[in-house]
Amino acid sequence: MPRFIVITGGVLSGLGKGVTTASIGKILQSKGFSVVPIKIDGYLNTDAGTMNPYEHGEVYVTDDGGEIDLDIGHYERFLNMDLGKENNITTGSVYGEVIRKERRGDYLGKTVQVIPHITNEIKQRIMRVAKKANRDFVLIEVGGTIGDLENMVFVEALRQLAAENPHKFLFVHVTLVPTIVSGEHKTKPTQRSVRELQSLGIQPNVIICRADKELSKNIKEKIALFCSVPKNSVISNPNVESLYEIPLIFEEQGLSDIIFKHLNLKPRAQDLRKWRQLVKRSKYPHGEITIVIVGKYAHLEDAYLSIKEALHHAGIKNDVRVNIKWVEAEDIEDAGPEKYLRDADGVIVPGGFGARGTEGKISAIQYVRENKIPFLGICYGLHMAVVEFARNVCGMKGANSTEVDPKTPYPVIDLLPEQKKTSEKGGTMRLGAYKCEIKRGTTAYKAYGKTQILERHRHRWEVNNKFRKRLEAKGLIISGINKDRNLVEIIELRNHPYFIASQFHPEFKSRIERPAPLFDALVRAATPLSK
Repeated sequence: MPRFIVITGGVLSGLGKGVTTASIGKILQSKGFSVVPIKIDGYLNTDAGTMNPYEHGEVYVTDDGGEIDLDIGHYERFLNMDLGKENNITTGSVYGEVIRKERRGDYLGKTVQVIPHITNEIKQRIMRVAKKANRDFVLIEVGGTIGDLENMVFVEALRQLAAENPHKFLFVHVTLVPTIVSGEHKTKPTQRSVRELQSLGIQPNVIICRADKELSKNIKEKIALFCSVPKNSVISNPNVESLYEIPLIFEEQGLSDIIFKHLNLKPRAQDLRKWRQLVKRSKYPHGEITIVIVGKYAHLEDAYLSIKEALHHAGIKNDVRVNIKWVEAEDIEDAGPEKYLRDADGVIVPGGFGARGTEGKISAIQYVRENKIPFLGICYGLHMAVVEFARNVCGMKGANSTEVDPKTPYPVIDLLPEQKKTSEKGGTMRLGAYKCEIKRGTTAYKAYGKTQILERHRHRWEVNNKFRKRLEAKGLIISGINKDRNLVEIIELRNHPYFIASQFHPEFKSRIERPAPLFDALVRAATPLSK
C-alpha cells in the first residue's frame, strides 16, 4: 500500500499549496520514489471548464480532456508526468455521483447522508487513483483554506482514511507568517490555523511557513511549541526568484528526512543535481529578451500561467532571461500596436473566448507580420492570425470568426456542424490530446523534428475549410493538420523570422526539463544572436 501525504492550507488562499505539493513530489522522486498527485477542490462546479479566468486563473487541460485547476499544471511541470481527470476531485463531481447512485437505487433505500455516503465516495476516489497509479506515494492537496465550509467534508474523509490506515499518512499544513511594519514575523495566524485543523481531528506533522524572508530560529521554535510539532518540522518557505528553487529550499531544511522518519522509510537514491543545474541556469542567464503577450486578461497573470512557465522553460534552454510584457488587447485598439510592440523581441497572442479585444489582437498580428517580429499565436491567436491574413492579404473585407461576427461575409473561422447543434458550454469543446501531422520542411517541422505529434486542445471554433485554398493561394502555409477530421492545426508564413500559430495549446505540455518546441523556437528566434 502507498504512503499518503496530505497538504492543507491556512490563513488565506494563494499561499502556494500547489507548488508545495509539486516540490514535495520532486524531492521524493529524487530519493528514488514514485508519486501520483491528487487535487481536491471544494467548489460545486463539476470541473473548472466553465470558470472565468478572473475567478480561478487559467483552466488547465489534460490529455484525456480534463478541464482542471491550474495546480495540476504545477504537478505536471515539476514531476515531468501526464495526469488526467481522475487526479482532480471536486465537490460537484462527488455530489453528482452520489445523487446518480441514489437515483439508481444503489443505496438500497437508506437515507443518503454526508457521512458516510459523501465521505465514502471521496475515499473511494482517492483509493481508486492510488490503486490504478500503483505509486509509492499519493500526494493529496486540499484546495482553499482550513475552516472553509465547502472543504469540511474532504477534511473529514481524509481524517477517516488516515485512521483506517495508521502509519501511512503524513499531514503537511501550509500557512502564512506575515511581517508587520517593524519587520517582525507574527505567528498568531499560524497558531490559529493549526488549532482550526486540530479541531477537525487532524494534527499536522509538518508546518510549512510562507513568509517574505527566512524564519529565524526563535520564530520556528515558537511555532513548534504552540502547534505541537518538533522544531525541525517547521519549514521556512520564503519568497524566491524562481518557483523551481522551492524543492531545494525544502531539502536544505531536511524535509525528506522528516517524511521518511515519520513513515518509517529510507531513501533509495540521492539526486537533485540536474534540478540544481536547471535552477542555476534560470537564475544566471547570459542574455535577455522581451516577449509581449497581447491578451484579454493580461492584468491577471494566472490566466496565462502555463504560457508564462513555458517561456521560462524555453529561456532556460536558450540561456536567456525572458522578460514578459503584458499588454491588454483593448489598449492596442485605443492606441495602436506600435506603442506597445515596437521594442518587442517576440509577441504571443494567446487563447481566449468572446469578441472583446479581438480588433486589438488583429492589429498586433498585422504589425508583427509586416515588421518581421517573431510571433506565436495560440488557439484564438491562430483564429485572429487567419482573420488578419484574410482581410489584409487576401482582400476579404469584413472577414471574421463567427464567434465574433455571426453575419460576417467571410466566415474564415466557424463552428463545426456538431457544435452548432448544442447549447451546452461545459465539456462540449474539442478537448484533450489530438493528433497532428506536420509537413516536412516547414517551420513547425524544424521546431518539432518529426511529422507526428500529440497536443492538447480546448476550443470550439475551427478554420473553415471552405476558405483554405484561397488562403493558401496567397501564401498562408497550413503546416499541420488533423487527418482524422481534416482540421487545420498549424499555420505559418514564409519569409518571416518566425510566424506560426497553433490551434492547440503547446504550453500545457511544456516542462522545465523539456520545453514546448514552439516556445523553444520562438525564444530562439527572438534571441539577438539568432536574428
